[in-house]
Amino acid sequence: MPIALKKAYLSLRLARRSAGRLVLLLSLGVLAALGTLPSAQAHEPATPRGWLLLAVDRLCGAGPLSGIEAEMQLPGAWLLEENARGPAGQTVSLEQIFALPGNGELRLRRLQPGGQLRRFTAEYHERTDAQARPVLQAIAGSDCQVFAGRRLIHEAGRPVTLEQLEGDLESLRWRETLQAPWPEGRDPGGPRVALVDSGLAYDLPLYRDRLARDPEGRPLGYDFWDLDPLPYDGDFGRSAFQPIRHGSAVASVLVREAPTAALIPYRYPRPDMTRLGALVERAAAAGARILAMPLGSRDPEDWTAFAEALEAHPQLLAVVSAGNDGRDLDKAPLWPAALDLPTLVVVTSADGFGRLAPGSNWGSDSVDLMVPAENLPVVDFRGASGRASGSSYAVPRVAALAARLLAADPDLDTAALKAALFARAVPSPYEGDAVAVGWIPDPTAD
Repeated sequence: MPIALKKAYLSLRLARRSAGRLVLLLSLGVLAALGTLPSAQAHEPATPRGWLLLAVDRLCGAGPLSGIEAEMQLPGAWLLEENARGPAGQTVSLEQIFALPGNGELRLRRLQPGGQLRRFTAEYHERTDAQARPVLQAIAGSDCQVFAGRRLIHEAGRPVTLEQLEGDLESLRWRETLQAPWPEGRDPGGPRVALVDSGLAYDLPLYRDRLARDPEGRPLGYDFWDLDPLPYDGDFGRSAFQPIRHGSAVASVLVREAPTAALIPYRYPRPDMTRLGALVERAAAAGARILAMPLGSRDPEDWTAFAEALEAHPQLLAVVSAGNDGRDLDKAPLWPAALDLPTLVVVTSADGFGRLAPGSNWGSDSVDLMVPAENLPVVDFRGASGRASGSSYAVPRVAALAARLLAADPDLDTAALKAALFARAVPSPYEGDAVAVGWIPDPTAD
């Protein structure tokens, strides 16, 4: 396009921002009548893969282009949203969303800390009446070469499979399950422990006979994120293509250290944390005595409904994580650790010598216990063995200890159960007043 016409085109696109879509349509009509605007339809990529490869090819190496400049490189695209982050005069992160011809949506993210490109991702989403559904992602490195991709397979409006792809966005590396039916099995009996996390890969053989079930044999868990009875492991808050799979690894510690406990998995309600009240009610109705919650936030309002429900059900002992921000919670609180409730136990991670783990939170008033929770053996959502660390993994160790205490004496009320836990603690030889009660050197010792 000649420079003068390009400038005219850009000015008309800018006018669109203030005068609305009608101005753009008229402008495009004028340019098309002059014979200077190529037909967008004739140059549109035909597939999600085509759009992603075009975006990487034209935009990755070009520097952080404004939405208008980017539109010039994407025929038929229409900028919906743009968000640039970074200090004055420097773009560290640029996110852009474009509507595409038909029912497509293109989402781009450019990461360039210090002005140096580190990662460029492009995502194709399919627009429906209610939302944009993620379909395909391309991931390019600093050389602007696509080295990996991810594809979501949907059934009945929800993702059920995540495919890891090669850089050609076609060749399959492996598949991950995002949804599965409950397995057949039997209720193990014993104390019931409700685990509130990103969900559980309950189709693993490890959990088949560890799930609490109703008299008809149906497992008792629930998904408070999607509001359905299948709380499969996956936190999509960060990215639909890169879910966090946390709950399965945490659960593997719990079922190993409490072999007679019955597990009730709940997927936490990130879209609406007020649902935590209903979650506590459901756990109480299911006969849970222990609530294991390796999660938290900086917003106390997230936990109002939870606190009210927990107060209404004193038979539940809630074991919660102190978090891993390297902070003193007495001075910089997090929730639910900051809640002043008699049925709450706040735990953090130490090493095997009683030293606070690097990055784990503490508080001489806010945090009750330290337990060794570093480099623990875990089983992830695939069934693969590995190691994990942090205060999240202190939660299942203390919850498992509580479950074993209940198995030995089912008549313990919550106050007595909490006292029995605290009786296991001794002063740390290193940390002094890092926590209120003390350090449990070996939570598996009975």
